[in-house]
Formats: sequence, C-alpha cells, structure tokens
Amino acid sequence: MGMRRKIATATAVGTVATVGTTAGFLFGETVLARRLIGVTDARPPSPDGLYGDDQPGETIRAVVLGDSAAVGYGMLTALTTPPALLGYGLAQRLASPVQMHSVAVVGAESSDLAEQVDRALPLAADVAVIVIGANDVTHLKSARDAAYDLSLAVTRLVEAGTAVVVGTCPDLGTVRPIKEPLRSVARLSSRRLARKQTVAAVQAGARTVSLGGLLGPIFIQHHELMFGDDRFHPSASGYASLVTALLSSVADAVHERRSEPVEDDAPSQVMPVDEAADLATHRDGTEVRGAGRWAGVLRRRR
Repeated sequence: MGMRRKIATATAVGTVATVGTTAGFLFGETVLARRLIGVTDARPPSPDGLYGDDQPGETIRAVVLGDSAAVGYGMLTALTTPPALLGYGLAQRLASPVQMHSVAVVGAESSDLAEQVDRALPLAADVAVIVIGANDVTHLKSARDAAYDLSLAVTRLVEAGTAVVVGTCPDLGTVRPIKEPLRSVARLSSRRLARKQTVAAVQAGARTVSLGGLLGPIFIQHHELMFGDDRFHPSASGYASLVTALLSSVADAVHERRSEPVEDDAPSQVMPVDEAADLATHRDGTEVRGAGRWAGVLRRRR
C-alpha cells in the first residue's frame, strides 16, 4: 500500500506540474500574440443615425451591442462599421427606415453586456444584435460564465419586447499572429464558447448565427483582404462579410416581432438545442432559434 501511495502521489504531482507548465506556456504565448497583433489607434465615428430615410415603411429601431467586432474597430468612417452596414442593409431588405444605435464597446467581454443593456433598454429597440466572445477567449475567461452573462442580457432585452440576434464567437484560429499550439487552443476555445452561447441565447429567446464556421474559411483564404492593419480585427471587407452573415436573421426577427410573414421561416431541421448548437459550430452560416421545446436549424449560407 505504501508503494502504491507513493506512486499515486508522484503521478498526481507530475500531472499538476504538467498542467501548470502548460497553462503557463499558453499564458506566455497569449501575451506574445497580443504584442505581435498590436493595436489600431483609430476609432470610427459614431454610426448612430437614420438609414434609408427614403424608404416607405415604418421606422425600425435597432441597437447593436458587443465588442470590437460590433463597433467596427479600425474603421476610419462610420459608414464602413457593422452598425452602419446593418442599418443600410436592413433598410433595403425591409423597405423601411432604420434608426440605428450602437452601445458596443471596444474590448468588451460578456460580463460587460449588463451595462450595455442598461444603455440599450431606454431606446425601446425593435431588434438588438449582439456580437461578443472574442475577448472572453483571449482573456481566458470561463465559457460557462460568459454564456451565462449573455443569457442574462438576452433575457432582459426579450422581456422588454426586443427581438434579439446573437452572432456567436468567431473562430480565433484564423488569426495569423497567434501561433501553434495557441492557435489550436484558440480554435477549440472559440468553438466551445460558441456552442455554449448558442444554447444559452436560444433558451433565453434569441436567434443565433454561427460566425466562426462561416467566416473562418473566408478569413483563412483571403487573410490580407479580410483583416485590418492590426492583423487581428477584420478589415472593411471582413466586417461586410460579418454583416452579410447576420442580415437575413435580423430581418426575419423584425418580421416575427411585427407578426409579418417570413419567406424562409420554416427551419430545415428541428432537434434538441444541444444538438443544434453542436451542428451550428461545425456548419457554415447556421441560424438556430427556438422551436417549442426544441430548436430549429436553418442554413443561411451554403
């Protein structure tokens, strides 16, 4: 028994040491990646305003929440930011003016959503778009805690009568300054968070769109075009791709809130929400939304 205990103790100590060394190595790699990525000082002007004021329909009130990707970090003009692109696209899609507001903050994590929702609620928006998660991954935050913070934000907005669309965590494995093995860890962490975000957001009443699965291959193949000067945040083309991925789901959410017919309303598949989340994290441009006690899955991009 004594020998067994010694072996078990030695094994446990070795395992703890290995885990500690691995964690320390990954933390060091994360710091190095941040230094290599650098920063872009430019902040875009506010995208708040009325888009499509020549459209005949009833004005749609929209708000964007989230992190740097939602802000459009690195863009020099408001018109190239996701909120502005979404405002224009939605106005054209629904033939209605869109009053757009952004409460997103550069560097925000999921824990910061509560404050953003405080700012969003007085706007009485018809639809809210949330893009969050990248900073939770890069700062090694708990995926479970991040998903819980997201669910609280969605719940508050839905209870206020706002339709919500969530763009789940993008695939950070496409960022070139992040080297192996951190790149593989970033990819797995991104997908893990995206899956938990999907479950949490759908259960709270939102639609989700998988950004990682859709944008990952595009960003890898066209890296120089899709990334900005800091090699981490998207370029204007990258932001346009992000908005394109979200637009149909946002338009359908507005139709649903107004009790209007939706062209592609029927999900292609219905399954438990956990299975839908798994599918979405591995399938390009997938929307997941509640369907009774289960979840409906709709392939937005092929």
